[in-house]
Amino acid sequence: MTRIRPWLLLGPALVILGVLLLWPLIQVVLLSFQDYGIREIRKGSTNFIGFENYVEALTDPQLWTVVVPNTVGFAVIAVFTTVAFGTLVALLLARLNLAWRTIVGSAIMIAWAMPAVTGTYVWTWIFDADRGIFNSVLQGAGFMDEPTNWFTNRWAFYGIVLLNVVHHGFPFVAITVLAGLLGVSREMIEAAEIDGAGAWRRFWQIIFPTLKPVFSVVIILSTIWDFKVFAQVFLMPGGAGSNRSVLNLGVWSYVESFGQNRYGFGSALAVLLTLVLLGITIVYIRTLLKEDQL
Repeated sequence: MTRIRPWLLLGPALVILGVLLLWPLIQVVLLSFQDYGIREIRKGSTNFIGFENYVEALTDPQLWTVVVPNTVGFAVIAVFTTVAFGTLVALLLARLNLAWRTIVGSAIMIAWAMPAVTGTYVWTWIFDADRGIFNSVLQGAGFMDEPTNWFTNRWAFYGIVLLNVVHHGFPFVAITVLAGLLGVSREMIEAAEIDGAGAWRRFWQIIFPTLKPVFSVVIILSTIWDFKVFAQVFLMPGGAGSNRSVLNLGVWSYVESFGQNRYGFGSALAVLLTLVLLGITIVYIRTLLKEDQL
C-alpha cells in the first residue's frame, strides 16, 4: 500500500496530462504519416503514406536555406543576447539598496508579465512604415528621406523580433541570476578586489563559477523558449507566410497546416520541432539531476 499511495495521489494529474498532452501528441504523430487535407476531413477517411511527409520536409531546400537558419540562428543569438543583458541587469540590481532594487525589479517584471501578443503589436507599431516612431525619429534627424518598411528585409525583420524577445525574456534571467548573486560570498569578492582584481576578472573567476548551475538552467530554458518562438514572428507583417524568407519551423508548420490545408505535412514539421525541443529538454533534466547530486 505504501508503494501504491504516491501513484494514487499522482493518478488524477497524470490522467489530465495524458488527455490534454499525450493524446493530442499521438494524433499529431499519426497525422504526420498521412496525406491529410480537406478531402480526408470531408470523407472522414485516412490516407497513410508512410514517411513521405518527412522525406519531403527534409529534402525541401527551403528547410535548409530558410527555415533552419532562421530557427537555429535566431535562437542562438537571442539566447546569448537575453542571458548577457539579463546578467548585466542582475549585476546592476545587486549593487542597489533594497528599496531601489525592489522598485527596479518590479518595473522590469512588467515586461515579463506582458503577453507576447501585446508586446509584438507594440514593437510592430514602433517600426511601422507609416506611423512608426523609429522611422519618424530617423527622418527627423535627417538619416532618411522617406519611410522604410523594415519588415520586408529578412535581417531587419529578425532584428525587430530579437528586440521583442529580449525585452520579454531578460527579466526572468535578471531575477534568477540576482537570486544567485545574493548568495555569492561577499568576503571572496572583497578579497579579490583588495588583491587588485577588476570587475571583469571578479565576474569570471568568482561569480561565474559559483553561479554556473544557475546559468546552465537559464540558458537551457531560454533555448527551449527561443526555439519555439511563434507569436513574435507570426504576428509581424509578413510573418504569417506572405514573406517566405522569414519563416521559422513553428510558423512554417502552422502555415502548411492551416494555410495550405496540408495537415499531414504540417504535422510532420511539428513533430520535427517537438523532437528538437525534446532533445533540449533532456539536456535540461540531466542538468537538474546533476545539480541535485552536488
